[in-house]
Amino acid sequence: MNTIKPTTSLSYLNATGLIPYGMTNDYMFRIILEKNNYVLKGLICSLLSLKPEEVVSVEIQNPILLNEAVDDKEFILDIKVLLNNSAVINLEMQMAYQLNWKERSLSYLCRVFDQLSHGHLYGDIKPAIHIGFLNFDPVSSEHPEFYSSYRLLNEKTYIPYSDKFILRVVNLRQIDSATDEDRANRIDYWARLFTATTWEEIKMLAKNNEFIASASQSLYESNADEITREKCRARENYICLERTLAEQEKRLAEQEAELTNKTAALAEQKAALADKDKIIEKLKKQLAEIQSAE
Repeated sequence: MNTIKPTTSLSYLNATGLIPYGMTNDYMFRIILEKNNYVLKGLICSLLSLKPEEVVSVEIQNPILLNEAVDDKEFILDIKVLLNNSAVINLEMQMAYQLNWKERSLSYLCRVFDQLSHGHLYGDIKPAIHIGFLNFDPVSSEHPEFYSSYRLLNEKTYIPYSDKFILRVVNLRQIDSATDEDRANRIDYWARLFTATTWEEIKMLAKNNEFIASASQSLYESNADEITREKCRARENYICLERTLAEQEKRLAEQEAELTNKTAALAEQKAALADKDKIIEKLKKQLAEIQSAE
């Protein structure tokens, strides 16, 4: 497979050093997939193990508004994609550790699954898949996976209840744990593209992959655009502030838990002292009765 030749005079092939804003920046992630449908198609093919010829259309249902405030808490993080008019896929880039990620991802998936308008049949519901690109272990750090998939199953027989409600995770910290199937689908290539920090890494990845090459060129052009850089910077600043607040809330919660534990321990000590006082009083009474009897 030959590498795509950039159509502009400015190319990632001539770039060196650090990448100002990579695709782990959720705004950059969104803008590239929105502007470059070819890259979006390639990514979907890898994630769903599809051949390019099997993908007739991929359409983003919730595009970014150019005047949208990317530092706002309500900024839309997920990318809602309609595949072949027959399935809805939600993509999310999430680098900051989220204690509530499980609940939030389920909420996203439920919203995507709830597609029916009044008068439509339940059988018309399209399969819904939420795929999160994370920088942390969402389930268990003891059994980490690179690309994991979850669905509704019977707890006893493990027979799937439905193939229309699926949640998947690409753990960007576990690229080296990619299976043979993951590597065959080049999911590890996409993960390395997303986490690349230098143009040298990008060029190595793009050598023999047209989709990665096209994404690399879009990444270069987006980094050259002043408005895009400003929005990426604003997004990073907001996430940094959000992370700081989250850390402060976590410390406060830990302090409150510690205070609660100390209060409980103190209450137990007081109860124990009260019991001892009762025992002492009882012994004093018995002693007084003995002395009185003498």
